[in-house]
Amino acid sequence: MHTITLDGETDFDGWRKAARLLAMNGVAPADVTWIVAGGDEPELFPAAQNTPLEDVRGTFNVPAPFVALAKTVILHRDPQRFALLYRMLWRLRGNHDLLQLATDPDTSKLESMAKAIRRDEHKMHAFVRFREIGREPKSHFVAWFEPDHHIVELAAPFFARRFADMAWSILTPDLSAHWDGHKVSFSPGVDKSMAPSSDRLEEVWLTYYANIFNPARLKTKAMQNEMPKKYWRNLPEAALIKPLIDKAERVTSEMIAAEAQEPKKPQRREEIMAKSHGTASAEQFNDTSLAALRDEAADCRACPLWKDATQTVFGEGPKQASVMMVGEQPGDKEDLAGKPFVGPPGQMLDKALKEAGIIRDKVYVTNAVKHFKFVPRGKFRLHQKPATPEIKACRPWYEREKALVKPELVVAMGATAAQSVLGKVVPIGKTRGRVIDLDDGTRVLVTVHPSYLLRLPDEDAKAREYENFVHDLRIVAAHLSESARAA
Repeated sequence: MHTITLDGETDFDGWRKAARLLAMNGVAPADVTWIVAGGDEPELFPAAQNTPLEDVRGTFNVPAPFVALAKTVILHRDPQRFALLYRMLWRLRGNHDLLQLATDPDTSKLESMAKAIRRDEHKMHAFVRFREIGREPKSHFVAWFEPDHHIVELAAPFFARRFADMAWSILTPDLSAHWDGHKVSFSPGVDKSMAPSSDRLEEVWLTYYANIFNPARLKTKAMQNEMPKKYWRNLPEAALIKPLIDKAERVTSEMIAAEAQEPKKPQRREEIMAKSHGTASAEQFNDTSLAALRDEAADCRACPLWKDATQTVFGEGPKQASVMMVGEQPGDKEDLAGKPFVGPPGQMLDKALKEAGIIRDKVYVTNAVKHFKFVPRGKFRLHQKPATPEIKACRPWYEREKALVKPELVVAMGATAAQSVLGKVVPIGKTRGRVIDLDDGTRVLVTVHPSYLLRLPDEDAKAREYENFVHDLRIVAAHLSESARAA
């Protein structure tokens, strides 16, 4: 009788070396006991004295697919996997075609175990939810997951590729994986209490999840098939699932019973461009109000950004304002709220406006691009700079807003806004802080976008640039004061 002790639950190299030596010495599978060093399971019978194994010269071959299959199956949690793999190795020496016999009990069992590993890996890829600890640029993202099998090392490279630009840790009871931006490392498993229970973006994610939940497409059995309830406890959105399911039938019935409405005409880019050809004027749009324009923009399909955004984010402010402030595009929070400048850049803008002596309600605030452009990173949506075709496609909305608001001064915040307002790419550094006169009598002031200030890692540079931004806004404040005296 032989007792083989492996270094760990996934010690494939140790198993392979021992299995080869046992087979070369003619040790039958029934005469081998496999155990893992430091395992919790008590032995029912004391191990017998091992018969010494000779280092027999020579070799033997098994089909290459068996090696790949064994590397996968050894990750299974079944304690009998080592014995099963050795029994298959023993049998393959006499029948190389054994893996092709689907009806063979050992082949069927191994394939079933490999399938369970692949499914568990897929579930880990799908149901890991990171939570942020700290704030940029020193933030770290941590997730908790409870795999059915020993798949952490197998699954970790996927997360390193997908979230290569953020430092993260995935904690599990067996093993924890970590990524520092350069390499994956592993540490012992931990208790669930070590994982964070929420983060600052939890509410945003729940709002987004609730808004994309479509009751008309709900198939409860199919959903639970793909996302079994055992995974729900580790998902932030789990608290919403049951109420959304319960509500789905009622909402769907109301949708069916509701009276059909006249479909809105799709917005055609040619019509928009035709209306705003050249310089727009109030006379061109004298039959349009800002509210009507906002409703019209809600159906804009002039560029592909509408497909992934939650909604069109239109401008806000007085119907006729002396100053119009133009940003780049809505961010994540603006996309969810449907209002411009309500996220962190908006808070920075509010602070600077107040310091410059400007009441935000007195100015009209909008964006050059009306839909949020982003790249998904797990449950986060990271901002992407709009491309020139997207800026051009959205420029008619800015022209029409401008024609209705009739501002005397337009403040272009950032390169995208400057490109839209001036109709060409301009360097911010050279044009910033000076007033440019346009042919239609409007004046333009170019400055930086508030998000630029948030991205600066150096605190001294951030303070310096913030003061420069406030200085630019004081030019706007002076214009407002002059305009008020003239009135």
